[in-house]
Amino acid sequence: MELQYLVREPQNITPETPVLFMLHGYGSNEEDLFNFVPTLPEDWLVVSFRAPKNSNYGGYAWFDIDFNSPENFLDENEGNEAVKMVMENIMSVTNRYGLTNNPTHICGFSQGGIIVYSLALQYPDLFSKIACLSAFPEEKMLKNIVKDKKKYENLRFFISHGMEDAVIPIDWGRKAAEILYDLSAYFSFREYMTGHGVNQKNYLDLMEFFKK
Repeated sequence: MELQYLVREPQNITPETPVLFMLHGYGSNEEDLFNFVPTLPEDWLVVSFRAPKNSNYGGYAWFDIDFNSPENFLDENEGNEAVKMVMENIMSVTNRYGLTNNPTHICGFSQGGIIVYSLALQYPDLFSKIACLSAFPEEKMLKNIVKDKKKYENLRFFISHGMEDAVIPIDWGRKAAEILYDLSAYFSFREYMTGHGVNQKNYLDLMEFFKK
């Protein structure tokens, strides 16, 4: 399935042009994270996907969520299908722009971040900078992750979470630090005095991470 997306093209696109893919959260749309564009590096190609499903609260969803049951938070097959679909669309856009020797970055918020964890840990060779905002690594979607620690040497993770997050508890988010530590991956885990969102300090830290 071909996903709809917003794109910001740099002035010049070569096979080495860095690309950043962005995945919004549940009930949102492709315009949400696209607001980051004005402060992202000007020579990057930036692509913000729209999730394929209508959510129950307006906006769009990558997969259905049962907010009343942490044990059945998501359907494993549906979650993994979403990961596969996003991967196919990443490859499609990459091929469309002729990017053959470029760094590929990825950023996801909340439900989008759950997919980003799964993508990065299943296909570590394909990515460079990875940002997961107000998300958590869902074990049901991590059964096929790469265990070879050398594969993670070139990855850089930026993880952020609000200490007052009432949607995804910060304890869920902290699981990422344990998993990434066990894989010897390079990561920065930051907590902010905010709820389920990205406050100004979080935003500035994220932009600094992308510009390094």
